Amino acid sequence: MNHLDTFIIDLALIMAAAGVVTIVFKRFRLPVVLGYILAGFLISPHFVWLPTVVEMDNIETWGNIGIVFLMFGLGLEFSFKKLKTVGHSAIVTALTVICGMVPSGFLVGRMLGWNNMNSIFLGCVISMSSTMVILKAYEEYQLKREQFAGIVLGALVIEDILGIFMLIVLSTISVSRNADGGDLASHLGLLMVYLAAWLVLGILLIPTLLRKTRKLHNDETLVIISIAICLGMVVIANWIGFSEALGAFLGGSILAGTISAEKIEMLIKPIKDLFGAVFFVSVGMMIIPSMLIKYWMPILIITIVTIIGQMLFSTIGILVSGQTMRTAVRGGMSMVQIGEFSFIVATLGDTLDVTGEFLFPVVVCVSVITIMLTPVFMKNSQKVYMWLYKMVPGRFHDLLKKYTKDSEETQETSDWMLFMKRYAVRTILTSMMLFIIYQLGTRKIFPFMTDHFDDPANQMMAAVVTVVLMIPFISLMWYDRSSLFKKLWLTSSYNRLPLVALRVARMVIAVFMLALVLDKMLDTSLLVLIPLSLLLVLIVIRSEYMRGRSIKMEMSFLTNVNERILHKHKMARTDDKKWLGKSLYVVEFGLTDPGFCTTVRLMHETRMADARIIKIVRGGDAEQGGKKKRDYINMPGPDEEICTGDVITAMGRKDKLENYLLLLEQDENIDTPEDEPVTLREYVYGEVFRRVPAEEQIMLCAIPVEKETEFAGRSIKNSMFKETYGGFVIGLERGDLSIPDPHIDVVLEPGDVIWAIGDQSMADKLLSDGLLDDIEY
Repeated sequence: MNHLDTFIIDLALIMAAAGVVTIVFKRFRLPVVLGYILAGFLISPHFVWLPTVVEMDNIETWGNIGIVFLMFGLGLEFSFKKLKTVGHSAIVTALTVICGMVPSGFLVGRMLGWNNMNSIFLGCVISMSSTMVILKAYEEYQLKREQFAGIVLGALVIEDILGIFMLIVLSTISVSRNADGGDLASHLGLLMVYLAAWLVLGILLIPTLLRKTRKLHNDETLVIISIAICLGMVVIANWIGFSEALGAFLGGSILAGTISAEKIEMLIKPIKDLFGAVFFVSVGMMIIPSMLIKYWMPILIITIVTIIGQMLFSTIGILVSGQTMRTAVRGGMSMVQIGEFSFIVATLGDTLDVTGEFLFPVVVCVSVITIMLTPVFMKNSQKVYMWLYKMVPGRFHDLLKKYTKDSEETQETSDWMLFMKRYAVRTILTSMMLFIIYQLGTRKIFPFMTDHFDDPANQMMAAVVTVVLMIPFISLMWYDRSSLFKKLWLTSSYNRLPLVALRVARMVIAVFMLALVLDKMLDTSLLVLIPLSLLLVLIVIRSEYMRGRSIKMEMSFLTNVNERILHKHKMARTDDKKWLGKSLYVVEFGLTDPGFCTTVRLMHETRMADARIIKIVRGGDAEQGGKKKRDYINMPGPDEEICTGDVITAMGRKDKLENYLLLLEQDENIDTPEDEPVTLREYVYGEVFRRVPAEEQIMLCAIPVEKETEFAGRSIKNSMFKETYGGFVIGLERGDLSIPDPHIDVVLEPGDVIWAIGDQSMADKLLSDGLLDDIEY
């Protein structure tokens, strides 16, 4: 019988055994994963009363493919939005469990006489609860709507992410066993930089490619493309130095944000189930009864440590995060098992040949026991809570209630914390990209130029190519429209020095990276390179063109990350044409003594706060029909004269209007409003009740950008819209991404929809030019 026949026979045996055993497990409502493991044991060479697979090497290969598709499926279920919204309690719980269980497992391993590597892997193995088992148990016992269930499921998401980084760390430690601490940290840091850059590029490129080819997709092409992306990411991961599991997970997580994610998940599910079954069957084949008998004591000890440790640390984590004792106890008693991710971690140690042959069977046995006990703990969690409630002293209950109340009343993250979070994310990501480009330039581009071309000018060309690749990320690092910067600047003069220092820090990073590149490639003194780098950075950050490119790159990134969510929101909107009127706000104020200085300052402050003055209402003394005559100046320019008694209407995003009001309050000649800003929609509708003449009422117009349209390829600033049509561009729709108050350097592209604000004259002009798509108000 040839090799192919043997392979088919083995696969048929695996599927038959898995099918029969899992049907039995389904009948008795037992976890299907355990059925696969039992099926693997029954057809393994260690069980002689049933037919046995012929080629174990083939099964190991299919098992590795199973890991790939399991991680790919896990990535498809993951989303960056989910990571952002899991909540404070879930994050604290996951971190508490990981930080508690990894050292506990290591200490247990050392106490059992195992070496450091086996003990490290043991600690990581017992720190990961089973998402699959807990989710299915919650569904079966109808617990998903309970508060503790939400926290536990959120914690499992965080654990999965930490598990991915755990794989990176374990791979690095295993490969670099002989390296010292400094080399190990350096290697790990470099891998993390590569990971971040790889993820950013993947998000920028893959969803964009899928979006541009969407019309060509059917079920067949979508399956092929998805698997190609999955396996391609696996290959890249292996090339960089990561595990295949990490590559598969990242491939799935990138696709998870796309519109096609649900369809891909549905199409991939049978493949994932097939290879997942093969993986768990291969896990069962590695159970050696003699090994389990020999290591029965470590299995018992590790099982007890896993159950008590997981339950204790998860309960503490939920309590520390500010939840009630009932929520903490019931949540903690859900997380008493180890599962699929533990198998993956144990498989990694076996694949890298850094753990003993006993570890995997021990882990499988501990997992089986803890999974079997999970329903028992879940069902009795309420009884355990009631027992603990009676046993705990009343003083502890009072302290816990006070702590919980204080946690709920704690003010949301301060402006400084929010600002620093956004600042750090942008700075770190762009710095990583600059470092990757530096590595690419010095290790690939420069050697290629010098090896293949003799002309000394080629060194200059290599430097130019590398610097050109860096420029968009330097601009993206510097560009930041965060209104928090201005709010902090205006709130206190003490904030201004640190804010300036943070801006300077970004410039120093950019100058340093450019100087580093030029120093490696050009034979020039640093006294020349540093001023030259500084000049280049100043040119880049002042360039409107580069700012427009950076904004486009950021918009593409945000669209790709949130494509699925944006599409759902757009489909769910019943008032699709009214989104802009709800996103922008309006405030009215008056002037008591508008001298020249006040007028000039008002216009300056309007620009500084990124607000717009959209209307000036001026009352007159002349009577017309028994009523005072009013002048309405819509969309005034920067040179418009302002008079005493004028009512000025300003518009902007709510956070920017708050900054604007902070500026206005500093001028004693401005009568600032006491009422909260109203939405633009409410203001526009209200003009009818204020008896504003129809021709003076404000309206919003939608203008599609076509290839032949005069706006296409121009920035909003250079489109001359205000000069031509007398209105302001205040909104932009690009695909499913809706942008209120876009930056003036945004370059308009065919397919965009511009939203402009103006009066009847603007609408008439747009209509006569054949540009008007819709009038909303």
